[in-house]
Amino acid sequence: MQRRGAGIGSTGPIVLASGSTARRKLLAAAGLTVKLEPHGVDERALERSLSQPTPRRVAAALAAAKAVAVSRRLPDATVIGADQTLDLDGRTLSKPADRVAAARQLRALSGRTHTLHAAFAIASGGRVLARQTRSARLTMRKLSVAEIDAYLDAAGAAATASVGAYQLEGTGIRLFERIDGDYFTILGLPMLPLLTTLRKLGRIAP
Repeated sequence: MQRRGAGIGSTGPIVLASGSTARRKLLAAAGLTVKLEPHGVDERALERSLSQPTPRRVAAALAAAKAVAVSRRLPDATVIGADQTLDLDGRTLSKPADRVAAARQLRALSGRTHTLHAAFAIASGGRVLARQTRSARLTMRKLSVAEIDAYLDAAGAAATASVGAYQLEGTGIRLFERIDGDYFTILGLPMLPLLTTLRKLGRIAP
């Protein structure tokens, strides 16, 4: 018997190992009812433990660790872990802590191309069933100090909510001159491969 509240065609509860309402909205728009469950993973400690902490590897490792951590607590659930890193010439940028840090990141990105790596992992009963990482390249236009200040005034708290101090679905789009990659990857959750994988695992209907 299908359990109620899991989403279209799901065979069990689907849980997002995160507090991200933005990712839950993406899943909800695709017809999935998803519960948010904090993962409790020390992200910076895990990053330091990696032998080769490249931005792409960090995203993949964090997505898997989050999914596994929650699936151990909720063994009957299908748990999705997700993470996104910003890769600037091999250096990983994290979410800016405040406006000063946000301005610093924007100065570093100004006039340059960087890569966003978005990873997901699907786990059940403490075991990773599938995982995948997608990447997108973005080129920011050259920004003056005044333009950065004006953007930060307009963005407000959103500037510290994402790596790179921007959200492409909002005023952050005005910072860019070129984008190469999938829109959902840029938002932090590669929806097409995720949905394909959930269907193959029998977690959602074809």
